[in-house]
Amino acid sequence: MKLKNLIKKTSIFFLLLLSLYMLFWPVPIDPVPWQAPYDKGLTGKFKANDSLSNLEIIMVPDLTGPEDLALSNNEIFASTREGWIIKYNQQTGALTKWVNTQGSPLGITFDKKNNLIVADAYLGLLKISPNGQISVLTKMVNGDEIRYADDVDVTKSGKIIFSDASTKFSAKFGGTYKASLLDIAEHGGHGRILVYDPSDNTTKVLMDNLNFANGVALDKESNFFLTTETGSYQIHKYWLKGDKAGSSEIIINNLPGFPDNIVRGQNGRFWVGLVSPRSKIIDTLSNFPKLRKVVQRLPEFLRPSATYYSHVFALDEDGNVLITLQDPIGKYHTNTGALETDQWLYISSLQSKNLARLSKKYLNFEGKDD
Repeated sequence: MKLKNLIKKTSIFFLLLLSLYMLFWPVPIDPVPWQAPYDKGLTGKFKANDSLSNLEIIMVPDLTGPEDLALSNNEIFASTREGWIIKYNQQTGALTKWVNTQGSPLGITFDKKNNLIVADAYLGLLKISPNGQISVLTKMVNGDEIRYADDVDVTKSGKIIFSDASTKFSAKFGGTYKASLLDIAEHGGHGRILVYDPSDNTTKVLMDNLNFANGVALDKESNFFLTTETGSYQIHKYWLKGDKAGSSEIIINNLPGFPDNIVRGQNGRFWVGLVSPRSKIIDTLSNFPKLRKVVQRLPEFLRPSATYYSHVFALDEDGNVLITLQDPIGKYHTNTGALETDQWLYISSLQSKNLARLSKKYLNFEGKDD
């Protein structure tokens, strides 16, 4: 009898401790209430398909997450989690390590002088010359550190538009993936879009109050850029020229997943990677900040995280969906974006250890190439 009472009291004590932990233990996020739009799922233009089941896998030994891609002289460049920029020769199939930034390179693109411009989540905005010399262009704006440089594109005049995904959760805080989960869980509007002008070495804020500012892609004439707001499932259009210069609008919202990179393709297309389908837990608890804190106190494996599903899609500058490519099996998952060439659509990934491409003979959309 005494043993039973002891077990009972001990159980009550530990349950009390667990309750106190789940309710009051400090967490790094201070969730902001919001109302997630109803998730329509994979319907309409986003109807499920298996178009990406025809992917050709390109092995990338010993490296993880070809996050973003850029094309130069028939070579595909990719940024990886280990800091390496790698090159893939489309003709020979040779894959080589080129330069290591000693940071966390994410978005990459080339300028007119064939310098590789890199948004490095640890180091800021970088420039890598054709001979591999690395220099830091900027890592501050208005006296504030750029904590999570994410994606980048270059205007015709040479100005560099790039995203600072979160001003609160530094990518150095446990890595880029963990920081992104924290920012999305808080939904505090910490993301912003910046512009760096190499003519006078100034950095300015173009957009702010974004929930994990992510992909950036300019149109061919640099009249505007599109940017993905991962934490709110939507894409913005920001005007750089014309009567609307300095203003922005949402061109598509309530996406069925978390949008990551966005890359200009051919014929005015823009390719977007949906790195994961939406989370029912995140959506359901969007307007319950205290419960979101409770979720944050759960063991990491019980918290919301990326679901393995393959999904990229193309849209036009007005937000009209042109084609959606998927693979429910998720063989090549957590897709961050796509790079379109004349013959291939190269797919990037957050967590895969390989690169992938899809022959354009499998694509079916309207329009002629540029």
